[in-house]
Amino acid sequence: MKVNGLSYHVEVCGEGEPLLLLHGFTGSGGTWLPFCQKWGHHSKLICVDLPGHGKTDAPRSPERYSMQNMILDLKAILDELGVEKTNVLGYSMGGRIALGFAITCPDRVGKLILESTSPGLATEAKRKARRIKDSELADFILDQGIESFVDYWQNIPLFKSLQEMPAHARQAVREQRLANSPAGLANSLIGIGTGAQPSYWDRLSEINAEVLLIAGKLDEKFCGIAEKMSGRLQSSRIELIDGAGHAIHVENPEKFGTIVSRFLTHT
Repeated sequence: MKVNGLSYHVEVCGEGEPLLLLHGFTGSGGTWLPFCQKWGHHSKLICVDLPGHGKTDAPRSPERYSMQNMILDLKAILDELGVEKTNVLGYSMGGRIALGFAITCPDRVGKLILESTSPGLATEAKRKARRIKDSELADFILDQGIESFVDYWQNIPLFKSLQEMPAHARQAVREQRLANSPAGLANSLIGIGTGAQPSYWDRLSEINAEVLLIAGKLDEKFCGIAEKMSGRLQSSRIELIDGAGHAIHVENPEKFGTIVSRFLTHT
């Protein structure tokens, strides 16, 4: 669909309450399609390829990827689909966007699920340092190409536990990452990387939605972030998953799917 001048790829499946699904950096909306059979009994899944990812346009201006623009685009997508209010699930980068959306448009969000998500960096000094790192990584993608970048990215400590997965599962993740636009990934890093987005730490208390925070126990950094976030949210619960790292939905999809279903269907 055409949204604020961009061509967005959106897939919808299932029946029930809307569930907006936002993937992580280097991902795509296709990340969530394997859950359609499990969640589709109670939810209508709205799987969005975020700008620079999957089949959605990769704008040349990093500013087009900003949090403000992402929120405007998501509102327009929901309007186009006739959805007034939706549950939202976001992973990593998608979780940060989900947080921004829930804070900016509280009347559009039912329940909120955040997988391996940070509200951003608390100080401008930390954000500035991160922007420099993200800019360097963006240059690496453009200079070395998508294959060299994916080789590097899949071996960073954050994704160490993914190496324990079967070869066919690791290959599927790799192929999905390789399908992205190099310019899109580079501009996404600059436009909506952790250093570019606003810090939401001081606004977590504004969220009146029921929030589920999910982190893998092997991902100690994000377990700590989830605990800290929980102390600032009005209504939240935490699920820490044994034997999983950052990408729980990939590493243990059965358990992840069950936890999400339970949260969405209980009243």
